[in-house]
Amino acid sequence: MHPAWLSNAYLIADREGGTGVFVDSGAPLEPLHEAVERLGLMVTHLLTTHADADHVAGDGELRERYGLEIVKGPLDTGGLRFEALPTPGHKDDHLAFVCNGETAFTGDVLFKDAVGGGNFAQIRESVMDVLMRLPPETRVLPGHTDETTIGREWERNPFVRVWRGEDPEGTERVRVGGREATLVVWSPDYDGKGKAWVRFHGGEDAIVGGSRVERG
Repeated sequence: MHPAWLSNAYLIADREGGTGVFVDSGAPLEPLHEAVERLGLMVTHLLTTHADADHVAGDGELRERYGLEIVKGPLDTGGLRFEALPTPGHKDDHLAFVCNGETAFTGDVLFKDAVGGGNFAQIRESVMDVLMRLPPETRVLPGHTDETTIGREWERNPFVRVWRGEDPEGTERVRVGGREATLVVWSPDYDGKGKAWVRFHGGEDAIVGGSRVERG
């Protein structure tokens, strides 16, 4: 994890001495280089969830060191099979990768206790109609900070709980960028500043960083 961006870079392998794949590159890569050497891996590809700088910063380093191919789509290599699930909202071309039906790399759409900012309707659809339909035991490795599971987020993520009707919408009056709004959901976020779903007076819904919300 990058100490400032709190973004993750991942290395996944089918077995010791087998095939390895990187997922995103916006974190210090030396521990992953060491793992490649220690496990004797042949690294073949880099998968990219989306092209924000905190997720692609190490692309050049990985390409130069391993001569690998960057992929924005499904992939079969060695004993690894990646489904590429379109999950727009944070970015139009955002993808979540599911490896061997067991592990989901969710980028900046789904986090532990939170969701990504961006187009509200698309984020909701990507989370509820795509990711929440994965098996509950699916391991979730997000683009920032702590891992989780689909089942945990179904039960405990504040956004998901309201979207599925388990909890009521909030009614607290707040201001966002000088505009009056209703705070529908407040959740923790990976940066410690919180994440909010707000509804402006005209009925527009938005997901914004907690630092933008004036409460009280």
